[in-house]
Amino acid sequence: MKIRIHPGAMLKEILNHVARKPATELYPFVKTEKPDKFRGKLKFYPEKCIGCKICMKDCPANAITITKVADKEFECEVRLDKCVYCGQCVLSCPKAALEMTKDFELAGLDRSKLRITYKNEGKPAPEPTTAGPDTASKK
Repeated sequence: MKIRIHPGAMLKEILNHVARKPATELYPFVKTEKPDKFRGKLKFYPEKCIGCKICMKDCPANAITITKVADKEFECEVRLDKCVYCGQCVLSCPKAALEMTKDFELAGLDRSKLRITYKNEGKPAPEPTTAGPDTASKK
């Protein structure tokens, strides 16, 4: 069996691609908008946490640890190096104490920086504001 070699066969394809725009993104230089339900780094709100530990039990990667600090005060340790960013902990939390952010640039050389401990700083939980401009004028 003889193989034919055509050195000019690729020339047409090369010239086609010279005139086209690149198909790749200019990622590090141009940031793209993330979708609404993008699952990035976890954010914990310790003032909302009731210590039920459902998020710990539902996490398939065992990346979350909830510990009791004081009466009705809890801290959360998230191991971002173990997390698979599935969002199951956010869905299962009854008090919405966990949230997925759009931050995904977490690469690093030091694994200790991927272990984040969220502590309650003694700040009270923010009260929901439902008062509009017309209710403020009635007072």
